[in-house]
Amino acid sequence: MARRPVPDLADAIARAHNGDRLPIDFAGWWRIYARAAMLIAALVVIVPLHHLFRLVKYGSPFPMWFLRLATRAIGARLRVHGVPLKHDVFFMPNHVSWFDIPVLGGITGSAFVARAEIADLPMLGWMARLNRTVFTQRQAKMNVAEQINALREAVADTWSVVIFPEGTVTDGHSLLPFKTSMLSVLEPPPPGMLVQPVVLDYGPIAEWIAWLGQESGIDNARRIFARPGTFTVDVHFLDPFDPHDFPGRKKIAAHAREQIEERLAGLLGKPLRPFRFDVDVVGYKAPREDALDSA
Repeated sequence: MARRPVPDLADAIARAHNGDRLPIDFAGWWRIYARAAMLIAALVVIVPLHHLFRLVKYGSPFPMWFLRLATRAIGARLRVHGVPLKHDVFFMPNHVSWFDIPVLGGITGSAFVARAEIADLPMLGWMARLNRTVFTQRQAKMNVAEQINALREAVADTWSVVIFPEGTVTDGHSLLPFKTSMLSVLEPPPPGMLVQPVVLDYGPIAEWIAWLGQESGIDNARRIFARPGTFTVDVHFLDPFDPHDFPGRKKIAAHAREQIEERLAGLLGKPLRPFRFDVDVVGYKAPREDALDSA
C-alpha cells in the first residue's frame, strides 16, 4: 500500500522547528482523544498485571506489550527487518523522534538512554521509567559520570539497552556525529555483550514525525496523535558486532555509524544530506545555506 504524503510539509517543518503550535482541526482533536482513551484503557488493565507479575519475577513483559499497543493505536505499522538480539546487546539506532522509544521498546523490551524531556511526556514518560530508562541532561556535563553509573545498573538489570548515539534527533535524512561519552559503559565491554546497529526508516513522513528545534515534546506528540490514517515504520536490525574487536568507544561508535549510514543511504536511494538546523545541546552547527542547497 502506498504511503500517504504529508501536505505542506516544508512549511509545517519550519513552523514546528520555530516552536509554533500547528493548528489541529476537529477531526484531529477527535483522533487525539480517541487514541489517548485507548491507551488509558490499556493502562488500566496492564498496570495491575505488571505489578502482580513483579511480585514473582523482575522482568515484566507488560511495558513492552503496552508500547507495542501504543505504536499501533497511534497509527504505526511496524515492519521488522533482520533479527534483534534478545539479550546481551547494546542497540545503537539513528534517532528521529520520541516515537522511536515505543517503536523499539515494543520490539525489544529494552531499557533506554533518552533525553530528559521524554520524562515529561504523558504515559510515555511513565512507561519509560518502568523500562529503567536513563534520562540524560545534555547540558549538565558534570552529571555524565552519574548517568554512566545509572546506565551500568540498567545494563546489569536487563542486558538489553538502547542508546541514541547522536545525542538528539534529526529528520530521517541526516546523521549527526555520534557522541561517545555515554559509551564509556563499553570501556571495557561487559563480557559477552554485543553491539547491534539499528536503522529506523519512517519513509516519506520522517520529517513530519521528527521532533526538531524549539517544538515541545507535548506539541510534537499532539500532532502525531492527530495525524489521520496509518504509516509504516521499517526497523532494520543490522549485523551485530563484538565491541571487544574495537579499541575504545570512539572506534565502536565509528563502526556502528558507518553501518547505519550505509543502510540509511541505501534506503533513501541517495547520500545522506547535512542536517539543516543548529543543535546547540550537542554542539552541531548546520552548514551555510549555499552548502545546503548544493547537498
